[in-house]
Amino acid sequence: MIRKLKDGKYRLYSRKKDEKTGKPRNLGTFDTREAAEKHEREVQYFKRH
Repeated sequence: MIRKLKDGKYRLYSRKKDEKTGKPRNLGTFDTREAAEKHEREVQYFKRH
């Protein structure tokens, strides 16, 4: 899931919660939403190959 931060950047979070913290894991911070969506597609591809 992608969330917009207060400073205008976008952060990609995992859908599952981290066992240690109980919060979604941070998968990267990006300047544009397009960059975050591109990385999310790369993560989904990597999970299946």
